[in-house]
Amino acid sequence: MKQKKNVLLIVVDQWRGDTLPNLGHHVQLPNVARLAAEGVTFAHHYTQAVPCGPGRASLLTGMYMMNHRATQNTIPLDARHTNVAWESRKAGYEPALVGYTTTTPDPRYTDHQDPRFRVLGGEMDGWKIVGSMGLKMESYFAWAAHRWADMPETPEDIWLPRDASPDEIGATASPSRVPAEFSDTSYFTEKALEYLRGTTHKPWFLHLGYWRPHPPFIAPEPWNSMYDPEDSPAPVRADSPEQEAAQHPLVDFYLNNVGRKNFFRHGEGLAKDMSINEVKQMRATYYGLMSEVDAQLGRIFDFLKETGQWDDTLIIFTSDHAEQLGDHHLLGKLGYHDQSYHIPMIVRDPRPEADASRGTIVREFTETIDTVPTILEWMGVPVPRSCDGASLLPFLPEGKRPDGWRTEVHYEFEFRDIFYSTPEAHMGTGLDDSALTVIQDHDYKYVHFTKAPPLFFDLKADPGQFHNLANDPAYQGIMLTYAQKMLSWRMRYMERTLTAYTASPTGLLKRA
Repeated sequence: MKQKKNVLLIVVDQWRGDTLPNLGHHVQLPNVARLAAEGVTFAHHYTQAVPCGPGRASLLTGMYMMNHRATQNTIPLDARHTNVAWESRKAGYEPALVGYTTTTPDPRYTDHQDPRFRVLGGEMDGWKIVGSMGLKMESYFAWAAHRWADMPETPEDIWLPRDASPDEIGATASPSRVPAEFSDTSYFTEKALEYLRGTTHKPWFLHLGYWRPHPPFIAPEPWNSMYDPEDSPAPVRADSPEQEAAQHPLVDFYLNNVGRKNFFRHGEGLAKDMSINEVKQMRATYYGLMSEVDAQLGRIFDFLKETGQWDDTLIIFTSDHAEQLGDHHLLGKLGYHDQSYHIPMIVRDPRPEADASRGTIVREFTETIDTVPTILEWMGVPVPRSCDGASLLPFLPEGKRPDGWRTEVHYEFEFRDIFYSTPEAHMGTGLDDSALTVIQDHDYKYVHFTKAPPLFFDLKADPGQFHNLANDPAYQGIMLTYAQKMLSWRMRYMERTLTAYTASPTGLLKRA
């Protein structure tokens, strides 16, 4: 009998790649740890772009941002691009979505009065929506209000501190007002279980998205008080925001424009002014939100085991992007710092041929664009030529590096003006000049700007990336090598959907 092949793609939001128990972090994630013990953890896994919209576009199309060009939240995704949902349908799957994809539709094929153009993004085409938050979270709020008699009149007030003092303007030890059983994390889990209970008779593909540990950084009990702030690692940052700002004008812009209100519903002032103690409290809350997700994943995993589907299901655990979390005096996902791009990736292949690699940690560079080909190879579907990534399944038999694997990681960021952030005037750039690209390996990191000075870091001598060596004569030759590598990378991966086809006297030909 042919094996039933299910896929569970778990996409958490704003989860740092260094925050996993098997990588030495103190956060308690027993269910993620059990997944890692049965799978392979990719320790140097990076999203290709931030924030949510471009990161998820790369995750679900398998394309570098330079090719899909959904370069910021609110920037449309070209309708001609395929994605993992459309491709999975070729194998007979009906791909289901719990969560969101932060996708703005193509305005050439969508009426300009469509309500999706008035929000940060809707859902990507190709998915069967079985658990949406709603365009403005109204689906989740309606679910919570139906179950919780004390739902506030203003729904967003569920994320206010339950009993904080009036002078708190951000990180707080107080739990959120919403009880854990009515949280957004519970909501997504209930929607996932509702879907899974009806699909035990056929192969399924579920994108299970969680909003957490995305801000607001406030957790319901018991997760809020699970971690002692004193146990939180101190942020990696210079002695002052002014020292950070001196490194590059883009950092200067964000230090002076990122407010606490974007991360705490009761926040006031700038994120850069948070004290060490406030950062540690915020981190303790962030870890609590992670543990809440982990507990809910336990419900999903238990259901798969109870229904005999655990050993028929490829499980991938990853994120759209990471979070500064006070490092470099910043909050959010932005700029060129590793903390915004380094994300988790755990792959559990249930087949016996993956047994030798269970519990291993791979330290080669992997990227979010590798997710799509991994899933399609598992399904037995050809990977489209437009996909820039490579399947991770060849790592799984023994946890060893496949021949020809990449030796660097690449990521991009565009800081063009959008309605909630306007860095162009500060940077002196314009619509098509507000971009940066990074290439880095274990030794060096090169940051190239379209219209701003570059950056270059010696990662062995300066892992915190405080000392820009771009103007140091001793590093000019090395920096040129990395600039050339970046150019070769862009030339190799520029959009190539149709470049394997050619006309000939005998008709249309296609190269393999």
